Amino acid sequence: MALILSCKSGPFNMLKSGSPHQQYERKLQNAGLDKTVMGATWISNAQASLTKAVAINLPYQEKGYFAADKIDAIAFRFNLTRGQKIQIQLDRKPVEKFMIYADLWELNEQQEFKLLTSADTLGKSIELDANKTGTYVLRLQPELLGSGEYTLAITTGPSLGYPLKAVNKNQIQSLFGVGRDAGARKHEGVDIFSSFRTPVLAVANGRVTRVNTNNLGGKVVWFRPNDKDYTLYYAHLDEQLVTDGQTVFQGDTLGLMGNTGNAQTTPPHLHLGLYTNGGAIDPLPFIDPTVQKAPPVTSSVSQLNATLRTTSKVELDGVSLKSGNVIRVNAASKNNYRVELPDGSLGYIPANKLVLANKPLTTYKTKIQSQIYDKPDSLASVKVSAPSGEFLDVLGSFKNYQLVKYKNQVGWVLND
Repeated sequence: MALILSCKSGPFNMLKSGSPHQQYERKLQNAGLDKTVMGATWISNAQASLTKAVAINLPYQEKGYFAADKIDAIAFRFNLTRGQKIQIQLDRKPVEKFMIYADLWELNEQQEFKLLTSADTLGKSIELDANKTGTYVLRLQPELLGSGEYTLAITTGPSLGYPLKAVNKNQIQSLFGVGRDAGARKHEGVDIFSSFRTPVLAVANGRVTRVNTNNLGGKVVWFRPNDKDYTLYYAHLDEQLVTDGQTVFQGDTLGLMGNTGNAQTTPPHLHLGLYTNGGAIDPLPFIDPTVQKAPPVTSSVSQLNATLRTTSKVELDGVSLKSGNVIRVNAASKNNYRVELPDGSLGYIPANKLVLANKPLTTYKTKIQSQIYDKPDSLASVKVSAPSGEFLDVLGSFKNYQLVKYKNQVGWVLND
């Protein structure tokens, strides 16, 4: 084990292929630790976490704790729209000797996971342009025997710059897909209004592919960002200031806003379109300047990794939990706790619906000799036996088991 743990304080050999998570898994296998209960559980939990990822809405932030005596992995499922840029910031404490692997996956229509990118071993943030609209999954997993705190923040913004120097979303007044010409066609872009001859800018580094004039767009510029599979269409310009084939950088002026083409009766504006091999798609997610901050965490972080119980009936991912239900707190997010039930189910419960399970709710008198298990499962290990007629302090419950304290031992007893 010492060989494996020694790699915590330094970067991996990046000459080997695979993500940092995959490299660590290979180290476990090469050392034969995948044949141990601990190593096998780490590997299986990594895969299982993807299939039971908790659903979140972006932006998102949580503060969590990974305990050395647990073999945890957590995954988050969320939606992205093509054109958005996602940023994932993961800060861990302590920084040294506590490694968390962060991997971002795409979930396709066949429910298959495709690894897109991973955080490096130095802890830099993940940034990625969403090339597809769909479901994505982020997995976090610490090294074996690693323990510490972390803060995770996930935000989204545009993958391209704004086409005007002054950024103001209120300028965008006509959206993609609205009817045109009495419903005969759909608007294949967004209209951004400003004063006559306002400079319109390149939204990325790239190349001008065509400068021409047509009946609908008037004076137009076609622009292809570097390493992208789409082309941007700038229309209704009063003047074009670039030429075919010209290389431009983000922020360079392509032309001046006007109302040429079929916009002669409208106020000056830029029609911005975005075209792929499959036709026009909505450019708004690519340039939308609205970036929401990750919501602050207001729940107390002092309860992380603690055993709590519900104070009233609550819902957890569609399942009704009664008062006194025992849970473990894994993380704090806004005014909620991300929790885990004894059977491994995950979800969120308002922090004000939970209290520490350290004081007895009631006492329980055994009718027969009772086995006290380390899990709410009759096949689990027995911690201690309580003879008939003994009084047990009841700390909480889960299904048909009660969490009890007896002779300084805390465990689970099946209801008589």
